[in-house]
Amino acid sequence: MPFDRRLLALLILGAGPAWAEELPKTPMSPLCTDRPTKSTGPCTVDEGHWQVETDLADLTSQEVGSARTRAWVAVSPTFKFGFTPNLDLELSSSPYISVSIRENGVRTTLSGMGDTTLRLKSTVMNGQAAIAISPFIKLPTARRGLGNGKIEGGVILPLQFALADDVQLLLDPELDALENQGGSGRHLNAAGLVSLTKTVTPSTSLSAEIWGDTNYDPSGTIHQVSADFGLAWSPPWNSNLQWDTGLNLGLNKATPRTGVYLGLSRRF
Repeated sequence: MPFDRRLLALLILGAGPAWAEELPKTPMSPLCTDRPTKSTGPCTVDEGHWQVETDLADLTSQEVGSARTRAWVAVSPTFKFGFTPNLDLELSSSPYISVSIRENGVRTTLSGMGDTTLRLKSTVMNGQAAIAISPFIKLPTARRGLGNGKIEGGVILPLQFALADDVQLLLDPELDALENQGGSGRHLNAAGLVSLTKTVTPSTSLSAEIWGDTNYDPSGTIHQVSADFGLAWSPPWNSNLQWDTGLNLGLNKATPRTGVYLGLSRRF
């Protein structure tokens, strides 16, 4: 029996819409970053996606006695990749740091690359309360004078609670193992913060936090504490983009007096 070409055409036309239909895509979660301020949130990057979070400019100043120090960081990116819905890998680096110290009329300037940090973040609970664990290791890529040339590491346990639909409370307890200043052995460094973030418009949020750090070096314990404030804005036409800016205020002499920055985050 000869093959009817009209039947073939009808079959193709009928099956065409089924062949052309795309599989439904998994909706993207709202953009979530570890900027602004010093906080680390419990969220991770969507599976199979990249995210870049970077300082575009960061200036920190400190005065101790007659010495005045200014540190300038230009473009300090963190690259993130989502391996699973609850796990991402992060790499942070500072390609260029410039530190200027002026004391008794004499200025000394040192510049170059900073250290590199590798970090894993795993979300273990998500919802009104969210918890993650984030171990990290610092690789000594900084030039002499900008880093201590040692491998160091630690772990952060981000804890976030929804106090209301537009208010989030974040706690970031952290423990680190740092090299002794004397160059032999290691000691404990403990850090943490309490942060509040309020969504003021669908695209704008404000953050305020108290941050503290205690370095138990055998040569002498150092306590630092600061009040940090941040503003983040995502353009309504691009849910994968965020601009931010912030101000850090040192609350004791051991902490840099002021820090100001401008940053950008982008998900791909």
